[in-house]
Amino acid sequence: MPETSENAILIDAYSQIFRVFYAIMHLSNQAGFPTNALLGFARLLLQLEKSYSPTRGCMFFDCGKPAFRLELAPGYKSNRPPMPEDLVKQMPLLRKLAGMFGWNVCECSNYEADDLIGAAVKSFPQQKFGIISSDKDLAQLIDEHAFMLIPARSGGGFEKRGIEETQSKFSVSPAQMIDYLSLLGDNSDVIEGVPGIGPKTAANILQQCNSLAEFFAEPARISNVKLQAKLLESRELLERNRKLITLCTRWPEETLGPADKWLQKRSPDWAKIAEFAHEYELKSILKELPAEFQNIAAAAVPQAPAAESKPAAGSSAADDLFSWSQEQQTAAGTVEQTEKKLPVQDSLF
Repeated sequence: MPETSENAILIDAYSQIFRVFYAIMHLSNQAGFPTNALLGFARLLLQLEKSYSPTRGCMFFDCGKPAFRLELAPGYKSNRPPMPEDLVKQMPLLRKLAGMFGWNVCECSNYEADDLIGAAVKSFPQQKFGIISSDKDLAQLIDEHAFMLIPARSGGGFEKRGIEETQSKFSVSPAQMIDYLSLLGDNSDVIEGVPGIGPKTAANILQQCNSLAEFFAEPARISNVKLQAKLLESRELLERNRKLITLCTRWPEETLGPADKWLQKRSPDWAKIAEFAHEYELKSILKELPAEFQNIAAAAVPQAPAAESKPAAGSSAADDLFSWSQEQQTAAGTVEQTEKKLPVQDSLF
């Protein structure tokens, strides 16, 4: 029996879509249509149903780069090449699949998914939230009511990251994560950190002075004179980084309406999911569905299209979101694989 939970589950959609896309090497159906992201995403959503049976939650997508962050740093996230064509083809179907599993898909201009997740969490201070992501920026939301659920690399579900786990991993508390990340910067987002300061030094700084605000109010709290001088010289950089990294947690009700309506998750439509799995030849997914839906006749389902699928009408996701890291671009192969010979880079449950 699955573990039922009253937690609302919030999904950082792009972080998980890119993860599953790269975790499974190129996979296509017999018509030549890419299906690797579809397979990995379906596995993720199935695992969530089996582990948590969520009745509240939402899936959040980025919607371009927020203007306020570009004003602070024009180069923000400027180093990301376009999304691979195989993933572009699958994106409309991934959104459709999310809907079949009962998830509302939410996005808003000038908000990144992390901001919307933060706004949802702050809108309901008594609600318990589980956040599906491995993005360190979201650790700033962790408290007695919010925790992260990170898909386990070793397989078997999710690793919970709460207050204690955050402290153990980073040697700082969730309340210190904004300052910690401001000191380090983030190469993937083109956020420059303080030169020469790594994770251990950043943690030591915050252990000595608790916060950057307290350091600048009393610099003598850092005993190392050279480090003290370096931080004072980097004050403008650190103040900018804090603004970049701090999530915008005001829910955009004027655009999206009440937050609560987005958190109303529906039950999965297992019949449609089974038809989808037949259509795109996701045989391993069919085996994991409720027994009464595993034998839907494949003959009744039209063959998947071989031609490129166009993005869903009305989708407002900006081109810069269709991106992947240069390391992943170099490592990706070109050989098509069948599902039976699927090479998995990171275990997906």
